[in-house]
Amino acid sequence: MSGAREPGVCGSGGPEPLSALPGSPGPLRVPCPERGTDPLRGRPAAPASTLPVCRFTPSYLRLFGSVFRSQLSISSVSDQDASRAGLRPVSQWKAYGLNGYPGFIFIPNPFLPGCQRHWVKQCLKLYPQKPNVCNLDLHMAPEKTIDLWGQSKEQLRMKGSSKREPRSLLEKLRWVTLGYHYNWDTKKYSANHHTPFPSDLAFLSEQVAAACGFQGFQAQAGILNYYHFDSSLGIHVDESELDHSRPLLSFSFGQSSIFLLGGRKREEAPTAMFMHSGDIMVMSGFSRLLYHAVPRVLPNPEGTTLPLCLDQALSSDLPVGSVIEHSSDEDWQVCAKYLQSSRINMTIRQVLAEGQKFPEESGTNTKGQAPSENSHHQEKSSAKRHKPNTDS
Repeated sequence: MSGAREPGVCGSGGPEPLSALPGSPGPLRVPCPERGTDPLRGRPAAPASTLPVCRFTPSYLRLFGSVFRSQLSISSVSDQDASRAGLRPVSQWKAYGLNGYPGFIFIPNPFLPGCQRHWVKQCLKLYPQKPNVCNLDLHMAPEKTIDLWGQSKEQLRMKGSSKREPRSLLEKLRWVTLGYHYNWDTKKYSANHHTPFPSDLAFLSEQVAAACGFQGFQAQAGILNYYHFDSSLGIHVDESELDHSRPLLSFSFGQSSIFLLGGRKREEAPTAMFMHSGDIMVMSGFSRLLYHAVPRVLPNPEGTTLPLCLDQALSSDLPVGSVIEHSSDEDWQVCAKYLQSSRINMTIRQVLAEGQKFPEESGTNTKGQAPSENSHHQEKSSAKRHKPNTDS
């Protein structure tokens, strides 16, 4: 990467380290890179060796020079279309960039009150349904994964705080793929393994992409990741899409996380940042092919069971054509219980450029799935220490 930035530091003069995060369960540290170590692994380092963590707020913008305000294309998304997607008018969004990371855009929660609940419910109740693909398909009979929500909702609703309680199927969910289904074996997409992409999620993605200057973005593939407090996402680059000129969109809901944004080379030092519920990240241009990782999931900084933005009720007066649906109290009770210790992330991609086709393949199992349930995630338990898939 360019020498214009100081690796691993977002600003200077005292961004707070992870160990200072209020309400955190013990010291939390992101290691500063040292010679001979992998900076994106999230391994503990010496107590004094921590990365400062970037915050995308107006006060941080005034104090530290590495964060700057990004310009959005306000006229590209009408207020009505933004509202139909559950978003505030683009003129009310705040967007930030990072010096040294051209094409990286961070948008702190632009969702209208109550609208995050729709996307949480979709990720738990609708999107895991067939014909979409999930990690549980690898070792369960097809009839056992037809209705994960129906099989899990009562168990989740009645769940206590004991870690010894058996996990529901929804709690065992690690990933779901949409549209063009990513093949974890070949690390490719295929024309032969495709199901319709959810229309509501496509509409949301199109509005966010247009606001960031990418009119005509087509949501063709999605990977939904489901994290718990003991989960992490290993170092990787999202490079399997055939068209890298279009952005990668990332939406987060539930508990918070640390996101590490590295460089074009695996060994380059990363910048650490918080991601909270409702936050959106856009990786485009130079930043589209940067290494990145999620080393920690941690409680939201407000100290409440759920982020306060998820306690907000949805307006009863939705605009005509809105893709947002009201959630029943019963459904939200299940979602809220799940999110008490979990985070959901949706990453949306355009796989093919306009008019582009997949290359001819021979002798390839186009419907192969991940070699193991945890190929994309790493869980920090003594019973499971699988090496994460680093090239998804």
